Amino acid sequence: MKNIKSFYQGTEYCTPQHNIGLLSRLFPTFMFYIRIIAIVWRASWAAKRGRYDSVDWHGSSAATVRALEATGCRLEITGLEHLQGIDRPCIFIGNHMSTLETFVLPSLIMPHGFDLTYVIKRSLVDYPVFGDVVKTRDPVVVDRVNPRDDLKVVMEEGARRLEQGRSLIIFPQHTRTVDFDPKLFNSIGIKLAQRTGAIVVPVALLTWAWSSGKRLKDFGPICPSRTIHFAFGEPMELAGKGHEEQQRIVDFIQEHLQRWRSGAEA
Repeated sequence: MKNIKSFYQGTEYCTPQHNIGLLSRLFPTFMFYIRIIAIVWRASWAAKRGRYDSVDWHGSSAATVRALEATGCRLEITGLEHLQGIDRPCIFIGNHMSTLETFVLPSLIMPHGFDLTYVIKRSLVDYPVFGDVVKTRDPVVVDRVNPRDDLKVVMEEGARRLEQGRSLIIFPQHTRTVDFDPKLFNSIGIKLAQRTGAIVVPVALLTWAWSSGKRLKDFGPICPSRTIHFAFGEPMELAGKGHEEQQRIVDFIQEHLQRWRSGAEA
């Protein structure tokens, strides 16, 4: 992607030490949502007028990172070297924990030359304000009601996006959850890679700083004491039916979650 510059340098990123404002220290949740609402509102305004493109989407994503850090959240990102040198669209497959990764991942991936979109549930397209932004990304939309129907949509629409030169982010879990259960981590991304020959990149994440809300799941408390982690694994080309690659993704996620959580408890 042209004209997209990353907010980080090198193959790893860790939030630098910086001063946190008094209001952000005292009211992190309130101050973060003030910032994120402004980001989404500006993006929606531009999207409705046909003025919101991939460069703008990356900008909104990077602004979300800055909003998190301004609130006191700390990010640690590793494995970015695995995104270098990939010369064709690929499928990013990872666990799904919170709203945070939906906002942040574009700013991590797109500077490496990927035109990007998501496989998402239909409710995100229908969201007030935010839905206007989502629609500009031409996502693959599933209903999360009938798994067979969802598989058909992903196989057809996902293949079409890849043929158009766009990479996909897929969260194979049925819903967002802090606890990773391999039994609920389906192989829909692997099936799409098998059909299209696309490269697969594993993604492990721990985004518990943006927790789920009790009434509105997308708007939970912000917890700056919880470090945000992202890790990208080595790209994989499928061999055979993809069972080995699916297990490697599961192992990659589990190993990183265990390591990160053990570090948080130490």
